[in-house]
Amino acid sequence: MNITKENIESILKSVIYPETGNDIVSEGIVENIEIKGNSITISLAFSKATDPFMNSVKRSVKTVIEQEFGTGIVLDLLTKIKPQEKAKKPRNGGLSDIHNIIAIASGKGGVGKSTITVNLAVSLAQKGYKVAVIDADIFGPSIPKMFGVENIKPSGVVENEQELILPIEKYGVKMLSVGFFVDPSNATIWRGPMASGVLKQLIFHTKWGELDYLLFDMPPGTSDIHLTLVQTVAVTGAVIVSTPQDVAVADARKGLAMFKADGIEVPVLGIAENMSWFTPEELPENKYYIFGKGGVAKLSQETGTKILAQIPIVQSICESGDSGEPIAIQTGSLVHKAFSDFADNFVEAVNHRNNTLPPTKQVIVN
Repeated sequence: MNITKENIESILKSVIYPETGNDIVSEGIVENIEIKGNSITISLAFSKATDPFMNSVKRSVKTVIEQEFGTGIVLDLLTKIKPQEKAKKPRNGGLSDIHNIIAIASGKGGVGKSTITVNLAVSLAQKGYKVAVIDADIFGPSIPKMFGVENIKPSGVVENEQELILPIEKYGVKMLSVGFFVDPSNATIWRGPMASGVLKQLIFHTKWGELDYLLFDMPPGTSDIHLTLVQTVAVTGAVIVSTPQDVAVADARKGLAMFKADGIEVPVLGIAENMSWFTPEELPENKYYIFGKGGVAKLSQETGTKILAQIPIVQSICESGDSGEPIAIQTGSLVHKAFSDFADNFVEAVNHRNNTLPPTKQVIVN
């Protein structure tokens, strides 16, 4: 085979990128091919500097090229990191360095909303975005445990004569939760105004720095906390979490309606369907719809709301949440890919919202 750009590109289509299962040419990793006599220079572009498959891809490229053209050629592999698209920046209630504020909500409890929030945040961080999570479930905080930092206490700093909390950071995600400040063995008994005051403190008395996305893990239902959030900051958009069964979809419909209600009018970016089907780890191609099928799809069609993710049930998701090691850090797994795709769809939805709609305004209560 002659050493031409077309032939080299054809050969490189045999190299598979493990995270997606696509070849590296279709994936856009092969950025440029240069040929000078007996020398071949191939530029490979990856999404992040910490890509766990970078070295294996380079080894595979070297192997297939040498198998075809022999070891007498001079092969130079160049690697670069693709620049990340910055999200457009609407106004956000005085939080000038935070580009987008997102509510992750549900109509009912038990649908895995915190699991969705944590793994979405980790997946976004893996793609190079600056992300933080506020645990807005004041009465039942779970973010510290799911990140494995429940025994860590945030420190503080004084700036401009104001005391600010320094958020905890792990897996590239900044986070803050009332769970860092209360005894987890005691019940948190607060009236609504007290809980709302705590949420405002977490928002405004913290040194967040510049963020592409600040995610709020909301409590279930439609409560004082939801109203406090939309009254306190300009929420860019909301993601509704539901499971497939009818009772969950019915409650998700109420949560979706709350954000769209007159006077609130927060754009709903899409729906994340959790527990879409059960897949045994040892049989990744099998799908068992133990919570039903089609309910979220019907809600999506009726409301014109896009489905951003379908996350299967696998045992490792529960285990990772209990161990403080989110499933999204376990590269190569089926669920890791599901959350990676979710993050891509989420970024696209946020950017589409910011390109087509005016900035959300804080809700004014007369």
